[in-house]
Amino acid sequence: MAAEQRTWPPLGPLLLLLTMAAAGAIEINLHRVDNVTVRIKPGSSVLKTCAIRIGGRQHFSEQKIYSGQQSDFTFDCQTPEKYWILVVEKNIDCMSRQCPFGDVLLQPSGLPRLNKTFVWEVKADQFSGLELKFSPWLRQILPGDTCSDQVLYNIGCRLATTRVNIGNFCRNGSVSRVKVQGGVILTLQLPWDSKVSASGFKLESRSSIQRLSIIESVLQNESSTMLMSANYPLGFPEDELMTWQFVIPHNLRAHVFIRNYTRPNCERKFEKLEYFLPKLQSSHEVIVLGLDKPQPTNIPGSFNLSLQGCDQFDRNPGVLSLLFEVDVRYPKNEDNVTHIIDLRREKHMNLTIYSKPTKPGSLLKHEHGCLICIDSNKNCKPNVTLESAFKYSVTFMCRNLENIRIIAEKSIVCWNSRSCPKVFPLVVPPSLTQLPILIERFTWKLQAPEDLNIEIRSPTLKLKQHIPQREQLCRGSYNYAINGTTPGKILSFGIFCPGGAIEKIQMKDNVTITLKTYGSKWFNESQKQDLQLFFVPAIQEECIFSLTPDPKAKVYLETPNWLEGLPSFMSVYWNISIPGKQVAQLNFLSERMGVTCEKGRAYINIREQNLKAEETVCREDQILPKSLEMHDRFWMNITNCKPAARQLLSMHFMVTLVQKNTALPVIIGAVVGGIAVLAAIGLVIFCKKKKNKKKESSTPMVGVYNTNINTQLPVRQGKFKKDRKNNDSHVYAVIDESMVYGHLLDKSTIPETAEVGMYQPFSGPTSTTPPSPPPLRKASKVPEMEESSFMIMTDNENYAFTRRSPGELQGNGDVNVSGNGNVGSEPLLESNEQENSAE
Repeated sequence: MAAEQRTWPPLGPLLLLLTMAAAGAIEINLHRVDNVTVRIKPGSSVLKTCAIRIGGRQHFSEQKIYSGQQSDFTFDCQTPEKYWILVVEKNIDCMSRQCPFGDVLLQPSGLPRLNKTFVWEVKADQFSGLELKFSPWLRQILPGDTCSDQVLYNIGCRLATTRVNIGNFCRNGSVSRVKVQGGVILTLQLPWDSKVSASGFKLESRSSIQRLSIIESVLQNESSTMLMSANYPLGFPEDELMTWQFVIPHNLRAHVFIRNYTRPNCERKFEKLEYFLPKLQSSHEVIVLGLDKPQPTNIPGSFNLSLQGCDQFDRNPGVLSLLFEVDVRYPKNEDNVTHIIDLRREKHMNLTIYSKPTKPGSLLKHEHGCLICIDSNKNCKPNVTLESAFKYSVTFMCRNLENIRIIAEKSIVCWNSRSCPKVFPLVVPPSLTQLPILIERFTWKLQAPEDLNIEIRSPTLKLKQHIPQREQLCRGSYNYAINGTTPGKILSFGIFCPGGAIEKIQMKDNVTITLKTYGSKWFNESQKQDLQLFFVPAIQEECIFSLTPDPKAKVYLETPNWLEGLPSFMSVYWNISIPGKQVAQLNFLSERMGVTCEKGRAYINIREQNLKAEETVCREDQILPKSLEMHDRFWMNITNCKPAARQLLSMHFMVTLVQKNTALPVIIGAVVGGIAVLAAIGLVIFCKKKKNKKKESSTPMVGVYNTNINTQLPVRQGKFKKDRKNNDSHVYAVIDESMVYGHLLDKSTIPETAEVGMYQPFSGPTSTTPPSPPPLRKASKVPEMEESSFMIMTDNENYAFTRRSPGELQGNGDVNVSGNGNVGSEPLLESNEQENSAE
C-alpha cells in the first residue's frame, strides 16, 4: 500500500483529518505522536464483490494505516459495511510517563460507516492497579451473549504473558468501576450504524490493589445482578484473588445465591469465598465459606465478596469457576408477614413454599419476588421445604404474597387390607387452604396391596372429563390429573374437574392424583372439595368409570391415555346409569375405532343391564353405529388389541338424555320380538348387506345346533350327496349347557380352518359388575372381510347373552353361513382342548 509520510505541526487533540475527495475517496491522516493504528480488515463475507481501492489498485486483504501516515481509498460497492470492519488500536503508556487520567476519547472521529472495534491497551507495571470508571454503568453477560444495542465492552488484563478475560459487559447495569492489576486491555465494539460518540469510560486512578481485579457494583433499589469470575467458564487463574464490592443503601438487604460453580484440584490451600460484612460484624472479621455451602442472606447495606483460588496440580488442575447472583430487597421489618403453618396432624406429607419470579427470563434476568424465613430471620431463602408432624412459623419478607406458591405431596399407602382404613379424604388440609397463598399443585400418591384396588369418588360435585377437542373444558379454579404409576403400565386416565357426571372411578393399578389450581378463585372454591379415596376389593377390570348423565347437558367421554393411545390389550369400562323417564342416546364421534390390529381384535361391547338385554358388539374393522338408544342402565366396554405400528386407539363418545316416549316401548318390543324370531332360526342381523357367493369347501361349516328348531332352510337339491336327515351328524353324545358358536365370517368364501369358541351365559349381576372383555388369544389366519357395522344378539332359548369368548379374538367374528343360506350343519366335535381354550 502506498503511504505518504508527512511532518505534522502541533494540532492539539486532533488526531485525524478525514476528507472526501471529488470522486468520493476517503482520506485518512494520522498524527505521528498519538500512537494510533487503523486497520481495515475483511469481514466474514465473501469479498470478491467488494474491494478496497487504493491508488487505482484493488485490494482484498487487510490494510493498515499507522501513526504519521496518510491514505486515500474508496470501496467498489455501495454497502462496504457487509464486507469490511475497521479496528482502531491505541496504546496508552502509564509506565514511562504520567497516565493521561480523565475521559478516554472515542477517536479518530468521522470514520467510514463500518462495524468498528476500538482497542485501548493501557500499560502499567505489575504492582499497579488501574481504575476504570464507567458512565453509563455496565451489566456483565455470559460469554457468547450479545447486547440488545450491539454495543459490547470487554475488559481484560495480562498476567505475565497470558491474557485474562475479566468479563463481557453491556451498557445500563450496576457495574460502576473496574480495577485491574498490571495494566488493562479494553475493547469496545460498535455496529456500523451506531450513534455512540463517546467511549463511556475514563482512567480514574492508579494504585496497588494486591489482587487480580476489583469490580464495584452499585444496587440502589430493589434489583438483582449476575456476576462471574475471571475467565468464566474456562477457569480462574491459579492462586489468584478477585473481589466484588457491593454498594447498597442501608435500608435494603442483600442475598447471595450461587448459580453455578466448578471446583479445582488443589495441591496446596483450597478455594474459598470470603465475606466482609461490616454492618453485621463489629470485629470486622471475614466469613469464609465453601462454594458448595449456603451463602449469606439478609445482609444489611454494603459488603465485599472475594474469590480465592489455590495451587493446583500440574497434571490434573481442574477448573475453578463461579457464577453468582446478588438480590437486593427491602428488609424483613418492612412489610413482612408471618404465618403459622401447623402440620402436626399430617402424615407422610411435605411441601415447598417458593417465591415465583416476577419477571421470568434468562438466567441473568432472573429476579426473586420474596424471601421466606423459617422460625428465625437468619434462615431466609427464596424457597423452603416443610415436613409433616411439625409446626412452623414462616415469615415472608415482601410487600405482598401474590407471587408466593405452595407445592405439596402426600403419600397414602395401604400395606395390609385388614388393617388400613378404607376411606381417605383427598382434600387439601385446612392448614394450607386458610393461608393467603395459592396452592400451585397438591399431589396424592396412592398405593394399594394386590387384594385391594383404588376407587375415587366425588359424590356431590361429580367429575367432568377435560376434553378440549369437544369443547368440554375445565374452566374452574382447579382440576385433577389422574395417572397410573405401576411400573411398566404408566398411563394417563385423564384430567377431571368438578361439575360433571362421573361419580366414581375404579382403578386396578396404583395412581397419583395431582390437583392444580388456576387463579385466586381457588380460595373460595377450596372449601367445596369432596374427592374421596376408597380401598375396595380387587377387580379384574383395569378401569371402570361410573356416571349418571345430567339430563340438561351432553356428556363427552374419552378413552384413557388419549395422546399415546390405549395400551395393548387393555380393557376399559363405563357403567352408565339412566334416570327414570329418560332414554340415553349413545353417540360415537368417529366412523370406526381407528386402529389396525397386529395381534388379536379390538372390540366395543355395549349391553343394557336387564334380563332381556341386547348386546351390541363392534370390531375395529367395522363401521360404528352413529347412535344407540339405551333405556336402562348399561355397560360399555372398549378392549384394545395389539395395534400395528404407529396405530393408536383413542376414542371419543357422547351420552345425552332425552325424555322417554310412551310409544317407544311398543315399537322397541316389536323390533326385539322380530330380532328374537330371526335369532331363533339361527340368523344374526347385520347393518350392512353381505355378498353371498356359492362356493364349496372340504372344510365343514362351523355353526349352531338346537334340537327344538328346524334350522334347515330351503336349498337346491342335489348339492350334497347326503343331508342331515340321512346321517347322524346332528346327534351329540354330550350336550353342554353353554351354546357353542363358530366365528362369524364376513365373506361367503370359507377359510381353510376355523377355530371354535364358546359363549358363556352372562351370569353376573346386572347392576354393578361389568361383563368380561374378550380374552386375548393368538389370532388365526382369516381372509379379509367386508365392512359391516355391528351385530345384535338376543337372549332366547337358543342364544344367550354371553361374555365374549376367546375364539372371537382370533377369528373374524361372523356367523358361518353357507353359500345356499343354511347355517352350517356339521357337528361340533367335543374336546377338552376346545373347552380349555374357551375358558
